[in-house]
Amino acid sequence: MSGLNKIMVIGYLGSDPEMRYTPNGYPVTSFRIATSRRYNTQDGQSRDETEWFTATAWRDLAERVNQYLAKGQRAYVEGRLESKPWLGSDGQPRSGNEITANVVIFLDRPGAGEQGSEAYSGTGAGDFEPAEGSTPDDLPF
Repeated sequence: MSGLNKIMVIGYLGSDPEMRYTPNGYPVTSFRIATSRRYNTQDGQSRDETEWFTATAWRDLAERVNQYLAKGQRAYVEGRLESKPWLGSDGQPRSGNEITANVVIFLDRPGAGEQGSEAYSGTGAGDFEPAEGSTPDDLPF
């Protein structure tokens, strides 16, 4: 039986996208996106909660994201959620949430005379065919 792993977030970019290339020349763009929600505690106080994600787009989608998105802009990101472990600078194991995007909708467009949105879907990492013998460790980041 196959499963389903899908996440959809709307939030604000916390950094400008950074595009890199795999050793095989495929573009990969990463960016940070924050989602927030406001809720009331039991004693009636209003609280804000923010969740941060790293999103990664591949190939054509990576190029479009790098070209059209910037820090502070709002976007819709849809894709697959992965937990990525790493060692912190203190040597302690850490983990974070990463979205491998297959759809990105730009909800703010810089320089446009009016608010608008533009949707881009592209070849996500799920469609990515790595070269024979390559591993995720071959990525330049």
